[in-house]
Amino acid sequence: MTTINAEHAEHAEPLKGSASSAVSASNVVPPKPRAAISWSGGKDSCAALGRARESFDVVAMVTMFDEDAARSRSHGLRPEVFVAQADRLGLRRVTGRCHWQSYDRAFSEALATLATDGITHVVFGDILFEEHRRWAEGVCAPHGITAVEPLWGCSTEALFEDWIASGGEAVIVTARAEFLDHTWLGRRLDRDLLPALTRLGVDPCGERGEYHTVVTNTPLFDRPLRLRNGGHVQRSGCWAMDVTVDDAGGH
Repeated sequence: MTTINAEHAEHAEPLKGSASSAVSASNVVPPKPRAAISWSGGKDSCAALGRARESFDVVAMVTMFDEDAARSRSHGLRPEVFVAQADRLGLRRVTGRCHWQSYDRAFSEALATLATDGITHVVFGDILFEEHRRWAEGVCAPHGITAVEPLWGCSTEALFEDWIASGGEAVIVTARAEFLDHTWLGRRLDRDLLPALTRLGVDPCGERGEYHTVVTNTPLFDRPLRLRNGGHVQRSGCWAMDVTVDDAGGH
């Protein structure tokens, strides 16, 4: 009911089919579909969330961890990082534990949990590879959930620039040794990095796995996230930086 109708509700009920009734109907805003974000902790999932929030009521994040729930499967981050990010985003966490071989099953089980909560869409941060989009659509469909890809087909250079322009902050936490050495770990993404990445043959968004990031601030957070560098190791052809949360609970 519009404000105009509410003001006169005590005195007269609008005639059925009247102009007043039409105005009321036209001003009813349907609720946004409930959604979750497939959350890696990095810039691409954060950028996808930012684009999706206009059209969806995003209420949860879903993340896969290793079988001991010690590290995330995507970026090798500790659970405490996701707890802190979820707190700053106001999102509920849904997680799974898996080997790489059981990843699909664990993700499907997480989707089943989301579906029981009335979630009808899951947002992904895929950009380029068709097989990634097909996987997202395929794993969602049995649960009656629609995969949403806000970044799909965009220029990775433009997305890099958009990230910087948004005021988002993210640091590199893994670097593929084939392209980048350990000195790249901990670097904050900024425009000065783009020429160097291009020169080294690295996709601006790291779409071939050249690097991964963790988001430390974004306009979507209610406050920044401070992380502590716990050192780095090289394994499976990648440099990885261990980060812990410096302020998990405080404002």
